[in-house]
Amino acid sequence: MQVPRALAALCGALLCASGLFAASGDFCDSSLCLNGGTCLMGQDSDSYCLCPEGFTGLVCNETERGPCFPNPCHHNAECQVIEDIHRGDVFTQYICQCPLGYSGIHCETVNETTYHSLEGDYLPITAVPTLAPHPGLSNNWVLVSRCSTKLGMEGGAIADSQISASSVYMGFMGIQRWGPELARLYLTGIVNAWTASNYDSKPWIQVNLLRKMRVSGVMTQGASRAGRAEYVRTFKVAYSLDGRRFQFIQDENGSGDKEFVGNLDNNGLKVNMFSPPLETQYVRLYPVLCHRGCTLRFELVGCELNGCSEPLGLKNNTIPDRQITASSSYKTWNLPVFGWYPHYGRLDRQGKINAWTAQSNSAKEWLQVDLGTQKQVTGIITQGARDFGHIQYVASYQVAYSDDGVQWTVYEEQGASKVFSGNSDNNSHKKNVFERPFTARYVRVLPVSWHNRITLRLELLGC
Repeated sequence: MQVPRALAALCGALLCASGLFAASGDFCDSSLCLNGGTCLMGQDSDSYCLCPEGFTGLVCNETERGPCFPNPCHHNAECQVIEDIHRGDVFTQYICQCPLGYSGIHCETVNETTYHSLEGDYLPITAVPTLAPHPGLSNNWVLVSRCSTKLGMEGGAIADSQISASSVYMGFMGIQRWGPELARLYLTGIVNAWTASNYDSKPWIQVNLLRKMRVSGVMTQGASRAGRAEYVRTFKVAYSLDGRRFQFIQDENGSGDKEFVGNLDNNGLKVNMFSPPLETQYVRLYPVLCHRGCTLRFELVGCELNGCSEPLGLKNNTIPDRQITASSSYKTWNLPVFGWYPHYGRLDRQGKINAWTAQSNSAKEWLQVDLGTQKQVTGIITQGARDFGHIQYVASYQVAYSDDGVQWTVYEEQGASKVFSGNSDNNSHKKNVFERPFTARYVRVLPVSWHNRITLRLELLGC
């Protein structure tokens, strides 16, 4: 469970002053830390600041406004600050009260409800208010494809190099670059979206998915530039298998290119589903009508062609803590209360201690997931973390699997053990798909290379 800030402050005031941290917590020049922060020496002779309650940042220079500012919850969900002693099942300093139709730690998941007596899968229309009711149903339900996993614009599984555009707007005397790699749903910051050049008469933005996938829809969002709302009001969608020959989605009566209704403001979410879904590698969005500027953040939704690429339960806690184990765990200052334990290694976990970290930087370390029963495993998403300002991640790794947890098989491609490319920062998602999906109950991640420390958050994909 996450340690309350008060306990951290108590450790700084009492334990450090008593010299209990020995060489890993010796004092350094306190003038390096602002607002009464305590300067400590790390194991590598580097210094960091232990901040008093109410302050954060590398040198305690930022005011901590609380975990609900800015609101981390999606879809207008209410953020509520909690005390750890009140909720034994919650590992963050807040919970999101999700509106009807949404779930997940941050209300980021659209719930799906299957009615076997009806054709297709249906959601409450309040969950996707931008879609029209399905013919023959009451006005409370809408048809939505089950193939609707976010493909990686928001989380970072789609890399910057996979996103391109016809043009880029350069703002504020050419300093601000509103590039295509910024067109990620819910991205924050002063420059937080793609904007086409004012001189581009036929702008577009494109995603290369790297392989043929099933794309079932798109979620779009505008942004605010120089204090003014900008967004795409209508747009077309084109797709291609080779990145050269594109064709547009046609309207229902076949009379021409379909124009999708976009956004009405700079921050609201608009969902458009494709009927039928596309089977393609490249997707292009062509703005048609824009408000002030053609400014866009978006996410593609869909799934792998085999349809077996759903999260297997790490992020949403379906897999219990006891089924996530590791070769070892690192403890900051050698204190168990500051342990980076294996059950913390869940994708997008939040908090001061929010990942698994191995005790040593060794290729003998591993993180293991017991899926409970045999599952078909088709892919993996990995993520690093940050420890007292230090960025840590696994840069490459291998995967092993087992039916009994004793005899292990290292995943191979083309007759050789496969080394997967991992992360390059502490927060972005890195997705790898297994060309040869395997069936197993136990899965191990075997780090090969890393940055600073072996640190990992992950999700397994399959069915």
